[in-house]
Amino acid sequence: MHAAAPSDDDRPEGSASPGPRVITLGCRLNLAESEAIRRLADEAGLVDAIVINSCAVTNEAVRTTRQQIRRARRENPAARLIVTGCAAQIDPGAFAQMPEVDAVIGNVDKLDAGAWAAQARGDERLRVNDIMSVRENAAHLIDGYGDRARAFLQVQNGCDHRCTFCIIPFGRGPSRSVGVAEAVASVRRLVDSGHPEIVLTGVDMTSWGHDLEGAPRLGRLVAAILDAVPDLFRLRLSSVDCAEIDDELFDRLTGDPRVAPHLHLSLQAGSNMILKRMKRRHAREDAIELTRRLRARRPEIAVGADLIAGFPTEDEAMFQDSLRLIDEAGVNYAHVFPFSARADTPAARMPQLSGEVVADRARRLREKAAAATEQFLDSLIGTVGEAVIESGGRGRFGNFAPARLGDATLRPGDVALLRVSARDGDMLIAESAGA
Repeated sequence: MHAAAPSDDDRPEGSASPGPRVITLGCRLNLAESEAIRRLADEAGLVDAIVINSCAVTNEAVRTTRQQIRRARRENPAARLIVTGCAAQIDPGAFAQMPEVDAVIGNVDKLDAGAWAAQARGDERLRVNDIMSVRENAAHLIDGYGDRARAFLQVQNGCDHRCTFCIIPFGRGPSRSVGVAEAVASVRRLVDSGHPEIVLTGVDMTSWGHDLEGAPRLGRLVAAILDAVPDLFRLRLSSVDCAEIDDELFDRLTGDPRVAPHLHLSLQAGSNMILKRMKRRHAREDAIELTRRLRARRPEIAVGADLIAGFPTEDEAMFQDSLRLIDEAGVNYAHVFPFSARADTPAARMPQLSGEVVADRARRLREKAAAATEQFLDSLIGTVGEAVIESGGRGRFGNFAPARLGDATLRPGDVALLRVSARDGDMLIAESAGA
């Protein structure tokens, strides 16, 4: 579970490319898919369309999707407005009934050129297939992301697990993997087009490979990319499950300098009882031991985490376990979600906490996480490190720490050695440290 605020193509690192406007909500996987959507819609001739790539991870995400639809229609009364993504896949009828919406496309069809050709002809209002019948996943043949420094590559989709709070498997379908050769070829194209950092994305990244011949693990894919594309400066992983990090992946994370020293873990809670009721596959001790082992081999590694506050039946002692986990697992960044009961999930049928309690616990967990982030950023003051330069006068270190730059000569896509001089809120202040 990893949500993000809505954005046009999510392009803070560079200006938007011409063509249809794509408003992206949700995870990094949606960001990767939005680029493919924009290009497919552009090739179909839908240059004046607005596509909303929706998220369904929480009720709030669905509400935000509806807000974005209404806003887009107010601001663009003549545009063709198309809704796709997880929220559209899970409840297509609800979005098709909105008067602002011209068409709804499901999660599989949004990456099919034929669906966008039908939209250009204006002869199809609803195209949503059975997501559970999908068994294949192909890399989207994207050659570049404009002047964005980082490029996102989807290597896995779907999820075979059934966490009790999660609706996403019904929006994404079963787990399926992109083959090694396809992924390596995509990385090579992206590097050749000027992207120094590649972010591998997926719904359940560490399940990559189970559906391929020989059932390789994610570490095999990471090793193949690094070995086959020596010009790649940095490889970063999106959210992973701490229960499924294989030995080869661990070795590359801790021993290969081209793998970003940053790992975002899907932890969700710090109480073993709550983890059991969530139907997670790890205990709090597993998370703590993993981060200890990672830092024993690579001390500079930074850890991010997804955490849910106010899960049904959570009492104050269980919540305190989640607060303590931030310190005990050394979490440097956290995405905190107040629990949101999704219809038809087992957690929605459990005894619920009051909205006030959930909101209060989310606030306290966010405050704890923010303090941990500030402490981490403060520890970087005075250090020197390599950063990938983004637009807007910013850079991003390997540990995911963002920096505002004092050097106007650096350009998006550059890799620069930066010296950190101060912290301003959740942003570092840095300047060039020379070659």
